[in-house]
Amino acid sequence: MLHDPNHLYIFDTTLRDGEQVPGCQLTTPEKVEIAKDLERLGVDIIEAGFPVSSPGDFQSVVELSKAVNNVIICALTRANKNDIDVAAEALKYAKRPRIHTGIGSSDMHIKYKFNSTRDEILERAVEAVKHAKTYVEDVEFYAEDAGRADLAFLAQMIEAVIGAGATVVNIPDTNGYCLPDQYGAKIKYLKDHVQNIDQAIISAHCHNDLGLATANSIAAVQNGARQVECTINGIGERAGNTSLEEVAMILKVHKQSFGGITSNIDSTMFTALSRKVSEMMNMPVQPNKAIVGRNAFAHSSGIHQDGFLKHRENYEIIRPEDVGLLEADIILTARSGRHALKHHLERLGYNLDKDSLADCYQRFLVLADAKKDINDEDLLTLVK
Repeated sequence: MLHDPNHLYIFDTTLRDGEQVPGCQLTTPEKVEIAKDLERLGVDIIEAGFPVSSPGDFQSVVELSKAVNNVIICALTRANKNDIDVAAEALKYAKRPRIHTGIGSSDMHIKYKFNSTRDEILERAVEAVKHAKTYVEDVEFYAEDAGRADLAFLAQMIEAVIGAGATVVNIPDTNGYCLPDQYGAKIKYLKDHVQNIDQAIISAHCHNDLGLATANSIAAVQNGARQVECTINGIGERAGNTSLEEVAMILKVHKQSFGGITSNIDSTMFTALSRKVSEMMNMPVQPNKAIVGRNAFAHSSGIHQDGFLKHRENYEIIRPEDVGLLEADIILTARSGRHALKHHLERLGYNLDKDSLADCYQRFLVLADAKKDINDEDLLTLVK
């Protein structure tokens, strides 16, 4: 498969892996609305669902296939013919369909999940890819639990499925087990030891059980992966998936370190889309979440506020406008300094001289000790 080595394909699984979170189920019209936003955002692939799992998931894949035009629509299956047949049927309206099939690759999964052997699993993997290939040109194969798989066997499996026609090979850290250097080394090993690896795109699918999903995905890109599977707000099974907005902004902030690798993501949509997904899925975003958390651009320490007001880049490596926020927040608390108070008073139209400001600041500290949130009305009482 020909692909641009400088393009990072963003594979969004908000509507499949993200939607598996208990209590986060969406209706088909809600999925369509988010899918259209994801298309505008610039993702390359939308994983629309797992068609065989329920009539609702099947219908969602059908409707999403009709609703979007430029994005690859992907349907998940297990490595069996019926799953693949049902996925192909669900994808019949997709302009650019992809079947995502796969099976366990770790000895743990082979023994305890499939009660099988490496040879049997290899055979099933190859058969699944060949069967999917009879329906679509674009077939992605996932080697489940690759994070804990034996390297030599994993390489053998990946070589076999590419030989069978897989265009993308997904190396999931299904349990969020790997450290970034281990996961990066796993990707590099496949790049170096799989004879036909240049015929497929390597994809990273990382879970956040140890808080390392984004770090592992970035390590994968640094070692040759060119697709990252992620979700808005990092939602997903258990502790979640790789966060789309984190990957995109790391790429943007560290442009030089990635030697020209870019994505098509319009980061100015992040704040609005994050809030929409959070509300629709009834899944609050933690306030200190990178990029889209309520406090991600909020400065409350006096030292930080002073430095920020003197020169923004003292305390910000991303401009709020880059992620769709109007401006950073200077939060007034008992730890705020005079500079922050002066900034807010001037915003309200009050330019106090040095002595008046000092006097006002003392009254402010008393108020701030007694009240957690200082709002504009509180400030007006200080100057009247």
